[in-house]
Amino acid sequence: MIFRVNPASGHPLYLQLMEQVRHAVETGVLQDGDVMPSIRTLAEELVISHNTVAKAYLELQHEGLLELRHGSGAYISAPRSAKARSIKLLEAQERVRGVVAELLEDGFAAEEIRRLFEAQLIHKTTARRS
Repeated sequence: MIFRVNPASGHPLYLQLMEQVRHAVETGVLQDGDVMPSIRTLAEELVISHNTVAKAYLELQHEGLLELRHGSGAYISAPRSAKARSIKLLEAQERVRGVVAELLEDGFAAEEIRRLFEAQLIHKTTARRS
């Protein structure tokens, strides 16, 4: 199973699921036309409410990332731009991997590296809003 939710995270479960579907599309794990598990099946696998999965699926449909076909199921409908985004994401992953490797070689702990990345993200996103 490629999806996992963490009820203890404090992050709504339907948002966790949506983020994971988006990430799976961006990284090419899920591609245009792929069939998603039924709402009932996924809810049972994740041990969450059917309504939670239905809400995530509905929101993903509104974003244009999922096509719900009554009686037939849910299908990934990745826009063409998602393929280009997927390539950019893979390139970004390579860059991050290199930076992390360098920082580990310099003696930084994984937790320190995570905090450095988070601090930069917070700084950059708040600077954009100002």
